[in-house]
Amino acid sequence: MIEIELDGKKVEVAEGSMVMHAADKAGTYIPHFCYHKKLSIAANCRMCLVDVEKAPKPMPACATPVTQGMIVRTQSDKAVKAQKSVMEFLLINHPLDCPICDQGGECQLQDLAVGYGGGASRYQEEKRVVFHKDVGPLISMEEMSRCIHCTRCVRFGQEVAGIMELGMVNRGEHSEITTVVGDTVDSELSGNMIDICPVGALTSKPFRYSARTWELSRRKSVSPHDSTGANLIVQVKNNRVMRVLPMENEDVNECWIADRDRFSYEALGSEQRLTQPMLKQGGQWQAVDWQTALEYVANGLKQIKGDHGAAAIGALVSPHSTVEELALAGALVRGLGSENIDHRLRHADFGNVGSGIRWLGTPIASLSNLQRVLVVGSNLRKDHPLFAQRIRQSVRKGGKLFAIASAEQLAADASWAIPLAGFQQVDAADWYGALARIAAAVAAEKGVAAPAQADVTDAARGVAQALVGGERKAILLGNGAAHHAEASRLLALAQWIGAQTGASVGYLTEAANTVGAQWVNAQPGAKGLNAGQMLAGGLKAALLLNTEPVFDSAAGARAADALGQAQMVVTLSPFKANLEFSDVLLPIAPFSETPGTFVNAEGRIQSFHAVVRPLGEARPAWKVLRVLGNLLGLSGFDFESTQDVMAKVRGSSAADFVAAERLSNDAPAVDLASAPAAGQAAPVTAAIYQLDSLVRRAPSLQLTTDGRRAAAAQEVSA
Repeated sequence: MIEIELDGKKVEVAEGSMVMHAADKAGTYIPHFCYHKKLSIAANCRMCLVDVEKAPKPMPACATPVTQGMIVRTQSDKAVKAQKSVMEFLLINHPLDCPICDQGGECQLQDLAVGYGGGASRYQEEKRVVFHKDVGPLISMEEMSRCIHCTRCVRFGQEVAGIMELGMVNRGEHSEITTVVGDTVDSELSGNMIDICPVGALTSKPFRYSARTWELSRRKSVSPHDSTGANLIVQVKNNRVMRVLPMENEDVNECWIADRDRFSYEALGSEQRLTQPMLKQGGQWQAVDWQTALEYVANGLKQIKGDHGAAAIGALVSPHSTVEELALAGALVRGLGSENIDHRLRHADFGNVGSGIRWLGTPIASLSNLQRVLVVGSNLRKDHPLFAQRIRQSVRKGGKLFAIASAEQLAADASWAIPLAGFQQVDAADWYGALARIAAAVAAEKGVAAPAQADVTDAARGVAQALVGGERKAILLGNGAAHHAEASRLLALAQWIGAQTGASVGYLTEAANTVGAQWVNAQPGAKGLNAGQMLAGGLKAALLLNTEPVFDSAAGARAADALGQAQMVVTLSPFKANLEFSDVLLPIAPFSETPGTFVNAEGRIQSFHAVVRPLGEARPAWKVLRVLGNLLGLSGFDFESTQDVMAKVRGSSAADFVAAERLSNDAPAVDLASAPAAGQAAPVTAAIYQLDSLVRRAPSLQLTTDGRRAAAAQEVSA
């Protein structure tokens, strides 16, 4: 540690730290624009000039290393005069258009100009003009004359997103930030550039000109999309969600969120929202009141149970639903005497069930410091953008990343935007073989018997040697591996490799509440039908909770035919969904309109409140299920709040995580020596902006390159 004196106070910081780091530790604010704690140091803006004793001129705090005994003054006349001079230069060409700037009210330049700007400008010449660029549907670069060339956006692309999509061209007053060749910004993390821009040069295109920042109420929430469980600030005006921003949580999402977390709010006000209960009568949809709709459902379920038995009733539930909703859906189905409930809609191997809950196998924060990583069956960057950026950090620190994936998931090294130490691009049907070859190579390195016979290739040997050496290792099974027809055997092989190499083994887990769904047992009992069997026509009455099986299941279009044969299909959804085969539509509230709980990939329990009132006649799904349970005469449906439901789910525990003894990736007993089954279908995985009903209905996300590519692929398959 090195001790310096900062504004008369002694501060100890690690060797190699900068003066800015010492100031942060001491709680002293030094004005700055280009410095950001998550990005490399550029020292572009010079706003952080400070007075260092014995230095001939003011020094930039962000780029001046501390030395033992250094004396720094941040408020001396010399420092303040230098900072004011820099501000004068920054304002020379800056358009003074704060009244119409979307960044007004939360602009660093505006804030610092109050303290360091002059009352009048000495500059009389014309200000420069930078022409706008069209970089896609998410980021607006209409006002690039405001840019102060801090290069935060450039460094973010290089270092966090992994793609240098923006860069600076020309020199002097002709410098400008651009995509160089007129491309769009296609990173799945691109919206974070808006947050880190210290001026109004980069703004949100969907939010642009819709509200002033001081008009918005700010409320905390949790992302309902992937399994990161990103913490959100949802900004609201007139009972409408206007904008979504990240809430910093170093252990979960740091200070970033994915674009689908940020822009999916557009779907909340979609014309496709279901705002009142509806019944299909004579092939036509009719709006009815809640009492009529719920009594119709209750009477229908009673009749079907009487005619066909409870085993003819089942529920297909989305892992994007809350813990409370899934718990009550399970209680409802089991209260009727059925065991038919499942959240594993895209799975092909339903025997992949162990003694515990499938999870990440390691804390999310640890992904940033792994030295060896093997990812199997995932398009990591698109499936889990925030996990990918953490692993990108570990590779930047010297870690090695290996991958086994199909051509669609890994077209080339650059597709993940992470330097790969080795990748095996193989068809999904050969993932087991690729993993078996790595296991054989590990066995050869360790001098033990291999669990399955396989030839050792150079690629497999390279992975094995990396995993046997080093520390902090993880084998991560992606969505494709979880949905695979050989999921059980893939897990068993991964566990064997993990045991031999000391690597943790875990699932990246697909949805916001995949872990929570397992926690409340939203899957069939011993005599129950799994999702595949239910979607093959095994039901007379189906409850669809927050899911659209045509898009959300491995059955795809076949699901409509199978469900169309049922006597009654009840859809609980925020949207007008499943119209083709449903008999009842019950409008439920999305995550923004209901309290609830999600459990992320590491087992972290995160509860949230509604940020706006439900739209129209929509009601929180937990309330709908509770009332339906009451109408059916089932016991245990007397909950008054989501807290009551969670109290029952938790039992006596009040921990922030699912109990460690419940989390387990143990593999079921399988024969590893036999050859994989022939003719396997490729595992069904969702494109980044097709993952759930919200992102599918967010117009701006569907206009992105990823959104248009997925839409084109659907047209071809149709």
